[in-house]
Amino acid sequence: MINLPKVENLDVVGKKVLVRADLDVGDKLEPGDDIKLSTLIPTLKCLSEKQAKAILLGHFGRPDKVEDKTSLSLSGVVKRLSELLGKEIKFVSELFGEQSNSAIQQLNNGELLCLENLRFDEREEKNEEEFTKRLAGFGNVYVNEAFSASHREHASVVGIPKYLPHAAGLHFVEEVEKLSQVLENPKHPVVVLLSGLKKDKLDFVESFGKFADKILLAGRLPDYMGDDKISVRLARPDDKVISADLIQDKEDITIHSIEVFEGIIKTAETIVVSGPMGKFEDEGHRQGTERVLKAVANSSAFKVAGGGDTEQAIAMFNLRDKFDWISVGGGASMEFLAKGTLPGIEALRG
Repeated sequence: MINLPKVENLDVVGKKVLVRADLDVGDKLEPGDDIKLSTLIPTLKCLSEKQAKAILLGHFGRPDKVEDKTSLSLSGVVKRLSELLGKEIKFVSELFGEQSNSAIQQLNNGELLCLENLRFDEREEKNEEEFTKRLAGFGNVYVNEAFSASHREHASVVGIPKYLPHAAGLHFVEEVEKLSQVLENPKHPVVVLLSGLKKDKLDFVESFGKFADKILLAGRLPDYMGDDKISVRLARPDDKVISADLIQDKEDITIHSIEVFEGIIKTAETIVVSGPMGKFEDEGHRQGTERVLKAVANSSAFKVAGGGDTEQAIAMFNLRDKFDWISVGGGASMEFLAKGTLPGIEALRG
């Protein structure tokens, strides 16, 4: 098991604590639809109760135009997070400048402040050293509570820990512990459901094959496999990677594929789900996702899922409480399972 320094063990009384927070929630700011923000609450409460001066850093979207600085400001996200926390989180609409310097200096013990979208400055994604040092200069301690961004080698993820004492947030630690159960002596058979629209998900197949007994491909992934795929029609009992057959418009999997997947899921002792089976948002293409997810939910296996679309589908069918863990990081959870670590994790272990 990966041993991480933990936020609850830090001496933070009266100290300025930089919290890399997961604030990239898209348009999901409605009550009951803000899972990422909810995962921040325990760590923020912990720091506030310990009388730390918490300074939140985070990104929102992928700004690439001047007008994005209005639509992708963190102001609305901070307002919603304040409501969930039940306590004001102050906000300044800049990273560096008189306004942010003043707000940081005026923070009292137990108070919280959020600075503007990190990605408004291109040096964040470039992990530029001088930018990193300026961010680190705001605080005395660093806490990573952004698991979903921790597969990125960005300044606020891997740079700041080089300059400050550091630890993982409460939810970050739980992410690592739960996902590690898939890699460290899992109960077999291990079944991975890998689906979605992005071709690069196929890059994980070889790595997942090291711990999985079956890898079931759906969404558009069977199409991307080309002539290399083994479809459910041709699958043999000893085949590890099996591709669903798609219906004519390719927006769902066939009935026969659903039935084959359901049969394999019944035998599983550990299940990983990444991606819906098809275009579940459309009622006419919902059957594959609904039946397969319900088969997973009804299994007695240890069940984990990850990714925004996956979580959305699970919520649509009211299955959240049937899963042992739902990761807030789609790409991060897949990379962790493929490599056993992430750049953000290694930065905390250094």
